[in-house]
Amino acid sequence: MHLMFEKISVNPDVCHGQPCIKGTRIMVWLILAYLANGDSIEDILQAYPQLTREDVLESLTYAAEVTRERVVSIEVGA
Repeated sequence: MHLMFEKISVNPDVCHGQPCIKGTRIMVWLILAYLANGDSIEDILQAYPQLTREDVLESLTYAAEVTRERVVSIEVGA
């Protein structure tokens, strides 16, 4: 299953090729970091008024797809 991402772009000339919300330099990882920190979607939209709720939700969908395709090792404490 391949998803189409209408709001995310990857361009080597923008933010060193990091996935960003189209038309901005707001990287997907930054949105995810805010959410992981406990910020709400409303908090993110207030901090970045150029974003929409759909931008944030598509960032989550993108992250889910990336982690589905790639496994990152996690070290378990002793």
